[in-house]
Amino acid sequence: MYSHASESLIKQAREIQESELLKFYSRLAKLFQVKELSHETLDSLQRLHLILSANKFTRKLPSDLQQRLLLLLSSPAEQLQVLSSAVLRETLPSSGEELNSIQENISQLNTHTASLLISQAGSKAELSSLCARLVHGLEGRPSEGTARSLMFTLPALKSIVTLSPECLTEEHVTILSQRIIDWLRYASIVQGGGASSGGFFTGPRSRQPLPTAELDGSVSGDFFTVLCVGQGFTEDQWMNVYSFSMLRRWLLTYHSGSSSTVDADDRSEVDGSVVSMVSATSSSSRLLPPKERLREKAFQYCQRLIEQCDRKAQKKADTELQKACMAEAVCILDCVCIEEPSLVFRAFPSIKALFGRLSSDLSFARVLLPVAQFYLNHGELAAVDCESVWKLVFGRFPAELFSDPFLSHELLRFLRLNLENLQLRVPEFIRFFPNLLKFLAWDSTAAVEDFVDLLPSLVTEGTAVEMLHTLLDLPCLSATLVLQLRSMSLPISEPSSRGLMSLDAFRNPAFRGLFLFLLRVESGSGHTIDRLSTLHDLLAEAANWPRVVRCAQAVPLLLHIYFNTVVTVADEKLLAHLVLVMLERSSLLINIPSFHKDVHRVFSSHLLKLCKLRPSLVVDQSHELLEFAGTTANVYSKEEVYTHVVWVLGEYLSASSDSRCSVTLITSCFETLEAVLFEITSSAPPPGTLCPAPKVITTLMSALAKLASRSHDLIPRVSLFFSKLRTVARSGLVPWCTDEDDLIAIVTRGEELWSLLKAPGVAQSVLTPPPHIITPRWHRDTNLALPLQLRVLTRLTHSQ
Repeated sequence: MYSHASESLIKQAREIQESELLKFYSRLAKLFQVKELSHETLDSLQRLHLILSANKFTRKLPSDLQQRLLLLLSSPAEQLQVLSSAVLRETLPSSGEELNSIQENISQLNTHTASLLISQAGSKAELSSLCARLVHGLEGRPSEGTARSLMFTLPALKSIVTLSPECLTEEHVTILSQRIIDWLRYASIVQGGGASSGGFFTGPRSRQPLPTAELDGSVSGDFFTVLCVGQGFTEDQWMNVYSFSMLRRWLLTYHSGSSSTVDADDRSEVDGSVVSMVSATSSSSRLLPPKERLREKAFQYCQRLIEQCDRKAQKKADTELQKACMAEAVCILDCVCIEEPSLVFRAFPSIKALFGRLSSDLSFARVLLPVAQFYLNHGELAAVDCESVWKLVFGRFPAELFSDPFLSHELLRFLRLNLENLQLRVPEFIRFFPNLLKFLAWDSTAAVEDFVDLLPSLVTEGTAVEMLHTLLDLPCLSATLVLQLRSMSLPISEPSSRGLMSLDAFRNPAFRGLFLFLLRVESGSGHTIDRLSTLHDLLAEAANWPRVVRCAQAVPLLLHIYFNTVVTVADEKLLAHLVLVMLERSSLLINIPSFHKDVHRVFSSHLLKLCKLRPSLVVDQSHELLEFAGTTANVYSKEEVYTHVVWVLGEYLSASSDSRCSVTLITSCFETLEAVLFEITSSAPPPGTLCPAPKVITTLMSALAKLASRSHDLIPRVSLFFSKLRTVARSGLVPWCTDEDDLIAIVTRGEELWSLLKAPGVAQSVLTPPPHIITPRWHRDTNLALPLQLRVLTRLTHSQ
């Protein structure tokens, strides 16, 4: 983790003796007495920080050294501010008098002092006291010395509000809200820093302050905002910027929950309030209570910002600033409108115009997500058509911007935070699940946590089958997305530098339909691809691509979530269809060996759960299950799935599980499994394959014994096989089992089953016990003696 030199320094810092440390303290104190601090002082401070941070025990510095470090917090050199605050944070909290002296002298406040004060507040009482001091410093008009420190006061208060909002009293909230209103709406509209128009006569008298400008260079014609520019800025303009940066947090923390929610049925009352609000003038807004007044000023500020974003910026950096301000302004408007629904009708015209202007340019995608949030929260109240918004957000964004990590994170976060609201108001978003899964296919490591939460909401009775196929094809989608980007970056006339056959196939019109199906935007265009094996052959070289491998590793987890969800929404007919899909797709997977094993393991466990939940599935799908179990090749290529298919056939193919189960069906199943067992135990495995696993053979033997116990005519046939098995094992010529211990276990299991079948009535009770035997509740049955015995034993062992 650390280099050898770094580890050596850390070790020295940890092993320093107390006597050496005291000498170092005194030497450092002497260095502080010099008027101009040297490089040696800086090195010593860095060493002191290393000593304090490397030790797990918090130390207390000598009082004179502590006092010197506190004075350095107000040093003009920022490097000294950083080092002194870092050292003080590693020590025990300073005394109350020392901290109070800093709090009282507000002119000393800077970023590092503020963070130190917050970190060393030992209780909520101390934090509340610090809040009171900071708010008190904001109350009056700033003097020459304290004006600059105010710029650090507001960020400090924002940190406290985030950590412990209850530290501010109602009085503090009112005071600070009023100050934020003043900074937002009434900041100076002239440039700071002594800007002048230039020219020959540029003396003190002729130096006239210039007005602030818009980003397109025109003179600002309205109040100052964060998007106004100039050669310099006044202190209240800086406070305007800081106030805007904390406005949303402030509104969410202290100005939410005071207004009653208005729904669509109360729209007539809202309309009446809209008329009154629109007619309200700036002077009348001063008569509003502080909370309502702050909302009104925040509304006006954000409306002005959106208007300013219509202007073409002269610098590229300003264009990015416009995007950030647009997103924040729409978020603040959303907060304000949630608390005051009457403002929705005033806000929607500008929001609709903003969406119409930006929707064609995908570079504004991260701005359009807050717009979509606004439509989701208020579209129903305003009775506007939101379909174009959802087609853009769930259609074009994932299809064209799946490789943008920031958009991926924000869009998936949008889905997670609004899942219930989307299910209620935009249920059609579910049909875009093939498109949304592109985020997972492209970067499964980053997106898998989001889809753990989202996947259950995407699984419905209508999407279940297609969703299962899509999850299994997710590594193919990952490879296709890689090919799509490479195809766009490499001209068709230019051969791929790596000679990718899959890229040529992607561009080949003959295979275009396969890839277009994987890249589909909406569901409902088919459950799977007819030529899956062809697709897997085309993507064979992609099996080793890191992105595809990571995607394949995420699929088993999602399959578990899928099956746990689908049993809650599917009827028996759908579950029967899913059993067929599992059998079919167990051999139609991209050629990644570990992926095959993981998927087979998931299929096996959930096949058991489905059949246990609905035993009638075994009879309903007996033909397909027997066809799968009768294919000897499945023993070697799909060991896990095959074993569990055989087990469910032996377990649930009985009249007790389903009255439709006939002797003919039991006999047919017996003959199918008997043929497979005879084939794999009478010859060596095919070339290139391993011997069948002992678990497969013992499961086949148990299934035959169970079936024979239900149809006694079959007992002689299975008994004959067990006797032959013992004879073959004794002869020593067993090509289908090379491990002696495994062979002994198989023969032992055969002898046990043979012994049971000699008493058919006992065999059926043992091999297929009734439900009340499998899940006994004897300890609760008052008609039996067992509860009485348990009570007696309890009293004896817990006697007082």
